[in-house]
Amino acid sequence: MAGDVIELILADHRRFEDLFRVLRDNSADRLGALRELAELLVAHAEAEEGEVYPALRRFQDIDDHEVEHGAEEHAEGHQALLALMEVGDPEAEAWDEKLEELVKAINHHLDEEERTILNDARDAVPEQRRRELGEIFVKARAARVSAGCGDISHVRDLVEQTKHRVD
Repeated sequence: MAGDVIELILADHRRFEDLFRVLRDNSADRLGALRELAELLVAHAEAEEGEVYPALRRFQDIDDHEVEHGAEEHAEGHQALLALMEVGDPEAEAWDEKLEELVKAINHHLDEEERTILNDARDAVPEQRRRELGEIFVKARAARVSAGCGDISHVRDLVEQTKHRVD
């Protein structure tokens, strides 16, 4: 049973925050946490952009600009994720700096998405449709994880695709 897409997205957001705490902890398995974060973050973003955002755009009370902005912020998050993944060693001097850049980018996106898109969706999208979207979101996210979406080569590809769209 998947549940309401809004609640599922919010649960992922809280998991990102948990993983940020682990990534900041010198005594933790930071590389393991980074692998989990990369996988969940990319799968989450791709499922939102591929399935959830297009469905929400069909509702009059959902601001198209906010949905587009959400996708732009996913791209910024992927860039910051790649920068941290490329550091590789949690003991390296650049780790903390790149981690904080990632945390800042993701937390900014979570805050905006929760205040705008998700709040609007809670009001505009009927509960049954949110449950249907929840099932679609969970399946799409799982498919992305199975495809290895958290691998550094895939994250590089995402960043490159974004650069080409901007050029």
